[in-house]
Amino acid sequence: MMPPVKRRQRKKVEIPLTPLIDIVFLLLIFFLLTTNFLVEEGIKVNLPRAGASAPQLKTEIIVYVDLQGKTYLADQEVSLAALSGILREKIAADADPSVVIKADRKALLDATVKVMDVARAAGAVRLSLATEREF
Repeated sequence: MMPPVKRRQRKKVEIPLTPLIDIVFLLLIFFLLTTNFLVEEGIKVNLPRAGASAPQLKTEIIVYVDLQGKTYLADQEVSLAALSGILREKIAADADPSVVIKADRKALLDATVKVMDVARAAGAVRLSLATEREF
């Protein structure tokens, strides 16, 4: 008679979770730290939302219009008459600048259109309204 066959017990396969958790925490810290560097400077305005927006890659002259209809250029409030002169100088100094108007979504349309007219009169060929991407 044959001796009984001893069955080997299989080794249990274990996935080490400690390195996995370490990597997840490192990625979390990395993304938390890098998002702080994406802060955009300027006047705080709530931009309108649009579904089909594309990022601008050219040189930009940014003009802000706040909720009360005040116009800002480089964090300084300017009148429409002064804005025209400043824009003419900046447009003449650059080869192909783009004038971007960042108007608050609740700002009066009249104030935004006046800024657009001033920019066109100053010689702006590329004129755009900034929006937030709608998800």
